Amino acid sequence: MTPPPARPAGQRKKDTLHRLENDVDVWVATAGPDGATPYLVPLSFVWDGATLLIATPAESPTGRNLVATGKARLGVGPTRDVVLIEGTVQSVTPEDLPEEDAEVFAGKTGFDPRQLSTRYLYFRVLPQRIQAWREENELRGREVMRDGQWLLAD
Repeated sequence: MTPPPARPAGQRKKDTLHRLENDVDVWVATAGPDGATPYLVPLSFVWDGATLLIATPAESPTGRNLVATGKARLGVGPTRDVVLIEGTVQSVTPEDLPEEDAEVFAGKTGFDPRQLSTRYLYFRVLPQRIQAWREENELRGREVMRDGQWLLAD
């Protein structure tokens, strides 16, 4: 089967933004500061146009790793239409998250950590590098963001 032609950079950026605005779930990879085994979990997210907002139990391996390192790698979409995001992370307690953000998160994801007895933290992931590709013919040019800046203007 011959793959479709590679998308131009502008289309990749547009498709990436569409996925961030419309998808609900993301794979989140973290590791501890001591070089411990990487940890991978699926979490729900909300994109606000600049950051992804996720939530996980504060004492989970993911929560502890995010607090300790301030770094994560995320994967959105299927393997043949993937968006990979490397980002810096800021933790936010439920008390410090603006009510509007918590409501948007709960509304989009169908999950409200504020309602649980387990202590959750929210995390804002600020993308530093984003790659997007579908097939081998899109490996060249897969980087659509570098150093926190989109490679193409809007």
